[in-house]
Amino acid sequence: MARGKPALWSALLGLPFLGAGAYLYWADIDFPSLLAVPFVLFGVFVLAMGMYVHVVAAPKSPTMRDGEELIDKRHPTQRVALVKVCIGLPLLAATTYLMFFTMVPYIYPTVTLLTGLYFFSTGLQIYWANSLTTYYLTNQRIVREYRLISLIRQEVPLDKVRGVEERKSITEALVGLGNIRVASGGGGGALEIVMRNMEMSTSFADRIREQV
Repeated sequence: MARGKPALWSALLGLPFLGAGAYLYWADIDFPSLLAVPFVLFGVFVLAMGMYVHVVAAPKSPTMRDGEELIDKRHPTQRVALVKVCIGLPLLAATTYLMFFTMVPYIYPTVTLLTGLYFFSTGLQIYWANSLTTYYLTNQRIVREYRLISLIRQEVPLDKVRGVEERKSITEALVGLGNIRVASGGGGGALEIVMRNMEMSTSFADRIREQV
């Protein structure tokens, strides 16, 4: 199964939408009951997707070849997803307050709703994707595995690596994250793997360089 607890966290994040939908449908308020439908559908989607991600995951390790040994294994950190979700939740809470407890024009809660949903949905997507992404370094190759509907595997043999590039924005450097790009060289048949949002990316990049 996927690392972490995507089913649990998705349930905690999806249930408030179901609760909001139930409130809009059953409460005696001056809003059409059909307004509850999008909230319920979004909540059901978050719960169902969390359960699916919890069950579907990339294999624990790729099948090793003759003489191949696993040197290191990493996952993307969830900090970026957490930040986006934490930005989206207050905006969604502000939408509820503006819509039901104030008399401001509807344009204000509409803006906070769309902005909040953008950050919240993007954070959830990153969380689900990171839960199913694994990077492997062996003494023969570098592998990136990701499974959602189907397994996607990218490999670069170490003897074909021509460049290891590490990038950190100012924000990523402050929070200890980095991105690593491994390329096999130029030309149309070049292979490339990009490993994003990694903790201690410098040490992982150094381990790759040691094997090349």
